[in-house]
Amino acid sequence: MLSRDMAKPLLGHSTKHDENCIESGQTIIGILGTGDFARSLASRLLYSGFQVVVGSRYPKRSINFFPATADVTTQEDAISKADIFFVALHQEHYSTLCDFKDGLSGKVLVDVSNKNEVNMYSESNAEYLASLFPDSVVVKGFNVISAWSLQNGPKDGCKQVLISGDTHEAKSKVIQIARAMGFIPLDMGSLSAAREIENIPLRMFPSWKMPLVLGLCLFVFFYCYNFIRSVLHPYVTEQKNKFYKIPIELVNVTLPCVAYVMLSLVYLPGILAACYQLHYGTKYRRFQEWLDRWLLHRKYIGLVSFYFAVLHAVYSLCLPLRRSHRYEILNEAYSQVKAGKENAWVEEEVWRMELYLSFGIIAIGILSLLAVTSLPSVGNSLNWREFTFIQSKLGYAALIVSTIHVLMFGWKRAFDGKQYKFYLPPTFTLALILPCVVLLSKMFLLLPCLNQRLARIRRGWEKDHYIRFKIHEREQQSFDLNLSHNTVV
Repeated sequence: MLSRDMAKPLLGHSTKHDENCIESGQTIIGILGTGDFARSLASRLLYSGFQVVVGSRYPKRSINFFPATADVTTQEDAISKADIFFVALHQEHYSTLCDFKDGLSGKVLVDVSNKNEVNMYSESNAEYLASLFPDSVVVKGFNVISAWSLQNGPKDGCKQVLISGDTHEAKSKVIQIARAMGFIPLDMGSLSAAREIENIPLRMFPSWKMPLVLGLCLFVFFYCYNFIRSVLHPYVTEQKNKFYKIPIELVNVTLPCVAYVMLSLVYLPGILAACYQLHYGTKYRRFQEWLDRWLLHRKYIGLVSFYFAVLHAVYSLCLPLRRSHRYEILNEAYSQVKAGKENAWVEEEVWRMELYLSFGIIAIGILSLLAVTSLPSVGNSLNWREFTFIQSKLGYAALIVSTIHVLMFGWKRAFDGKQYKFYLPPTFTLALILPCVVLLSKMFLLLPCLNQRLARIRRGWEKDHYIRFKIHEREQQSFDLNLSHNTVV
């Protein structure tokens, strides 16, 4: 290959720069505002190689808060030096820029503001800014990035920058600036999308709300149930004071029930979705809205389940430290000495507790692996098959091991009439119902007749939809000749 051919670009790309290309080091970026976000934004732009001019109403007072390489000047002077401006002002202060409407005409204004409440106004801040400056081009962006993320770089904060606007050229410029700063820009469409973009930073744990409420409701239910059985029943029937169990023991008995039931709720929607697809014979029919939301929240339900399981492990380690536990050991030892018992060893109980603790440790280990792989940084390093194996196969393994753990705890107590307080069954029997239903349903779906049909549906096969293949006339004649030849032979 000749040296002149080596200089040519591959795949026919032109060496000419796009007219909308933003080059760091040559482009001057303006910032209108001198708050915390403006200062962090100026620092990040300077680190990325851009020239920065800051427009302030009081430049002499604000110059000490910005890097020395930033040009801090009056708003009027700044507007004359740049073509792209980040408007780092609150919505109520937009009107202070109306005196510079002519100077901002034809320039790109990037609105980075947020509202104080979700859907506070009928229009977004960006749309309001566009109405004040109709001759300027307004782009919404960088409002989901905090000042801390700007100051420390995308490695320590969210890397995605949501951008919207009505002009493609202006959005392209802002997208290139975001990339140069090390962020990942996402084009959200027209400027009307700014309404939703501005609501995103105001929502507090939107994906965690349902799992946390569910976990709290289950905790309250099982705690009250255990209180009735373990505290209220002895007090009413035998006049025994068991209220000391409220802080530690009742909580410790409640936590595994919540973790166990919530773990089964992670895999129950998958069972329901499979039954739904089998019933309608297609994967293209949309799930019910409640089922769709349930499927989307499975990760967070699993993490809440893991949280309760870890708390159960910590509380269990604290049980021997209680003063009440020491008194119970002393009373039991005194009763055995008084009864003349020299050996209190019960082989069955020893094996039960050994197996109970062993399966509990295995279960918490598998749950830890599931929780770690749920982290984006870890999950993104796995391919699809690895992630599916861990979250699905090992997830069901965790549910099976947890079921054995609960059965080892209950042992024969489900068949002991003395364990039914106020005719209420032991708590572990209630906790077993839903996980056992999930496991039995999964075993039913693994039957070859159902598993193969479900696999076909998920590959695109549909019930009552057939494809008729038509063979070309020449291929039909060739097929007939080959068939007759094979018949003669």
